[in-house]
Amino acid sequence: MSKLYIVPTPIGNLEDMTFRAIRILKEVDLILAEDTRTSGKLLKHFEIGTHMYSHHMHNEHKTVENLISRLKAGENIALISDAGTPAISDPGFLLTRACVENGVEVECLPGATAFVPALVNSGLPNDKFVFEGFLPDKKGKQTRYLALAEETRTMILYVSPHKLLKTLAEFITYFGEDRPICVCRELSKLHEENVRGTVREVLTHFEKIAPRGEIVVVVGGKPITKEPKKSKFSAEE
Repeated sequence: MSKLYIVPTPIGNLEDMTFRAIRILKEVDLILAEDTRTSGKLLKHFEIGTHMYSHHMHNEHKTVENLISRLKAGENIALISDAGTPAISDPGFLLTRACVENGVEVECLPGATAFVPALVNSGLPNDKFVFEGFLPDKKGKQTRYLALAEETRTMILYVSPHKLLKTLAEFITYFGEDRPICVCRELSKLHEENVRGTVREVLTHFEKIAPRGEIVVVVGGKPITKEPKKSKFSAEE
């Protein structure tokens, strides 16, 4: 029976590629890649000669029907993104949903993703957390911030380097300057950096040192204030 494989790829360090991922990519009939040029370098490194087909946010709505037909016809297909696990702030959801709706088996391999090591590295509570990915650019942004301002769980966001300073300034507006955060930069790469502190402290750091590379921001949730216990004796007593 044909199958769609969701295959994570390294977010930086090529040693994070799993043996199983390499085997699957060699065995399938077709690899769907977000950017065939970027993925071509990865496949060449691991001597994978499987044919690639471009599958990204700009064409995935148009290609899903054809891909479902190919899967139903008996082909095995693997989906990869430029880095990390497909469908996590990358293309993949539409095709996965279509497979489920059409009775095509889907198997997601465990592997690299940026937000898990960022969460663990942060030192912030990780028993309960919410993954936000990229915040809206304009429409709906304020509404999202107002909701997140009341969020008590640890929050994880993806932020592009050229928007980091503006985003940290917005954090001060909506979360307060003393909210604990951790900015994780270039995870698994040579210049990996984890900057921890209050929003104000981290903003000051990056005002002096321009942020570069892939960035994950982990934000502490709103502190839960406990109401004082009421005395079992009334004031009159």
